[in-house]
Amino acid sequence: MASIGEEFLEVWHRLVASRDLPAPEKVLATDVAMGELPDWDRLEGRPRVHHLLDWIIPTIEDFTYDCERYDTSRGHEEFALDFRGHVAPLELEGIDLIRLNPQGEVQTFDVMIRPMNALEALRDVIAPKMAAYLRENAR
Repeated sequence: MASIGEEFLEVWHRLVASRDLPAPEKVLATDVAMGELPDWDRLEGRPRVHHLLDWIIPTIEDFTYDCERYDTSRGHEEFALDFRGHVAPLELEGIDLIRLNPQGEVQTFDVMIRPMNALEALRDVIAPKMAAYLRENAR
């Protein structure tokens, strides 16, 4: 029998590889939070995080996970997923840090990307879309 974490990873890898943009919403907790990114504050709530993922997934070309680490030592399932890809001509690498809730949904999602010029290129594509979305959907 697969653990909640193993089941989550199977679904996550499948939806990222297929670039199934509606699918991330299915694995996000209602109160999911995503760490602060350049040019906006911490995002909270399924709709906001889902919209951001909808823009990021197709923007990073040739996206692939290289390595994954799994930890349960703090009482919940956590993953560190190393990835590579590129934005325009710039190569990037990063880590998705994901913590699941007891239902196997993403509770927190943080992303670190380097080098800085690739992060800035990604930000330049995503930030205007996210800023417009946040203005239109202000709480």
